[in-house]
Amino acid sequence: MSTVASGLLLLVCLLRIGRRPANLPPGPPTLPILGNIHLMPSRDAHKQFQKWAQEYGPVYSLILGTKVMIVLSSDVAVKDLLDKRGVIYSGRPEAYVAQDLCSGGLRFLMVPYGDTWRMMRKMAHGLLNISVAKSYVVYQMLENKQMLHDMLHKPDNFLEHIRRYSNSLTTSMTYGWRSPTYEDPQVKQLFHGFEEFAEMAQTPLAALIDFYPPLRYLPLPILRRAREMHKREKKLYLGHWETVKKDLKAGTARPCFCTDMAAVQKDYGLSDDLAAYISGSFLEAGSDTTSSTLYGFMQAMLLFPEAQKKAQAELDRVVGTDRLPTMEDEPRLQYIRGCVKESLRWMPTTVLGAAPHAATKDDEYMGYLIPEGAAVMNNVYTINMDPKRFPNPRVFDPDRYQNDLLSSFDAAVSPDVSKRDHFTFGAGRHLCQGMHLAERSLFLGMSRILWAFDVLPALDSNQKEIIPDPERLTQGFVCMPEPFSARIVPRSKERAMMVEREWAEAKELLDPVTEQWKNVPEGMKFGSLD
Repeated sequence: MSTVASGLLLLVCLLRIGRRPANLPPGPPTLPILGNIHLMPSRDAHKQFQKWAQEYGPVYSLILGTKVMIVLSSDVAVKDLLDKRGVIYSGRPEAYVAQDLCSGGLRFLMVPYGDTWRMMRKMAHGLLNISVAKSYVVYQMLENKQMLHDMLHKPDNFLEHIRRYSNSLTTSMTYGWRSPTYEDPQVKQLFHGFEEFAEMAQTPLAALIDFYPPLRYLPLPILRRAREMHKREKKLYLGHWETVKKDLKAGTARPCFCTDMAAVQKDYGLSDDLAAYISGSFLEAGSDTTSSTLYGFMQAMLLFPEAQKKAQAELDRVVGTDRLPTMEDEPRLQYIRGCVKESLRWMPTTVLGAAPHAATKDDEYMGYLIPEGAAVMNNVYTINMDPKRFPNPRVFDPDRYQNDLLSSFDAAVSPDVSKRDHFTFGAGRHLCQGMHLAERSLFLGMSRILWAFDVLPALDSNQKEIIPDPERLTQGFVCMPEPFSARIVPRSKERAMMVEREWAEAKELLDPVTEQWKNVPEGMKFGSLD
């Protein structure tokens, strides 16, 4: 073949890159080589994905260089593919920057389907299944009481108190020790490091590197930054894991997920690096998503004060004024249950799904081809904001769920997709294992904050209320409202005294120096991994 002919053939092949095959679902117009990469937004990608769904329908495709992404933007499509055909859509697409570089190939969220994933999933079930999750309520109650006490004394730092609450619960379950203060550098590193990871993973440059492998060999700053991020994160997670193992040898370790995992480490063939990332993945998932949802709820209370008043009226009627709400009150606090569900719908932390699924073989849907290897996205924000499912979707209205008696897990696995309360916890074989725990943490957090406090807008220098913009979110595949201010005011002197008393009594269970549990709480369970 002549040089000219070879060059023409190469040109033709290059020009085919980025084109949408005729049998794929529709989508925005493409350009040679790029496909739709040039259309990918650098901010608020969920808004653009919503617009494309309105234009191209509930199942559309994006051509991203050499890769294909199928976007599912309806409840029916998610149920039909990710749930009913979960065996086909259980894979994960390659994520070179996010998984290989930032995570050393170890982050549970992005591990491809296979033996390692199944082993990690089994371990997650052991830690987070519903019967075990119920035993964690004693941890949730104590951490919740500290959160209320901290809000009473330092109300301006309410985001830090929320984050400490969710983090301390997760470290207690995972490592056997609690986080008494947000000022701990390791607590701050977790949140700030995961924010950096989530934002980097969704940048257009990271996508380009995923879709054009030759770019991986260039001296790009993002590649160096990703490797440095992994070193810091690995040091954090490995340090936690090795501390538990050292305490086990010394006989001072408390029962927790890591002590269970250490007992079976050899049987499972777990390296220390993988064990550290399994436990670290639980830590970041349990800490970040719960705190972000609770922060979104606080913003909703500022924007929709009528919902706050209605919730407080229910609490006063059911609970009264002389005690804090408990999990035993949940069946009679339907509006508060609605606040939990509506917060997860109205301000989803995973606006485009935590991570795309991937088709493990060719499939057909609605007359279209979904090719093997295609990334398949659960377009969470668009489905949660579907006006046919949720009229006036940007209005925070817990009454949407006044007749919904299902847990989020039961709603997610129901064969009737119309019963699904929201899609924030994912779908199919990647459905979030921590749903039971998250719902309890959110219920206790929301009910007790509103029992004890009024959540009011901050005031400017002219005493005018400052109302946050709910459309301004942090960036990345895990997000939350941009920082905002609020006034956290006790509803009465008596309720403030109750918060003080409850925390004083709870502190009796803690060592006064270390602020760790004196003894393992009675009734505490941990999963069996053998």
